[in-house]
Amino acid sequence: MLYRLTMLSSRLPESASLRPLRIPRHHRFDEGPKMIVEMRTYRTKPGMRTRFLEVFRAKSIPEHARLGMPILGPFLSVDDPDAFVFMRGFRDAATRAALAASFYESRLWKDELEAVLMPMLESYDVVAVDDPGGRMRW
Repeated sequence: MLYRLTMLSSRLPESASLRPLRIPRHHRFDEGPKMIVEMRTYRTKPGMRTRFLEVFRAKSIPEHARLGMPILGPFLSVDDPDAFVFMRGFRDAATRAALAASFYESRLWKDELEAVLMPMLESYDVVAVDDPGGRMRW
């Protein structure tokens, strides 16, 4: 059974309660296509997130879409003004490798985006996860 944690006040022992999460009977967690999802966390150099995202949204996201890599996000960190997360979806591991190679070997990346975006980054991390139930909605 799934539970939802409900906060009723700021003090946890008295303020939290677990209640069953109501899920429609017809819902199945294994519905939808199986996917591999990259959870990508980026941290820009101080004050560079806005500029990075301007270029990312204008040039990188359209190129990803053209190649067949759906993106969810970017989602901005509420705790760190220089961090954000986005996700890329792939049908399987072979598709992931092929599409990533297509993007990073493209003229757009090599001639333009790499030189503009990479100097703005402090760090990034990529975790690939399996989404066997197709819960991500692209």
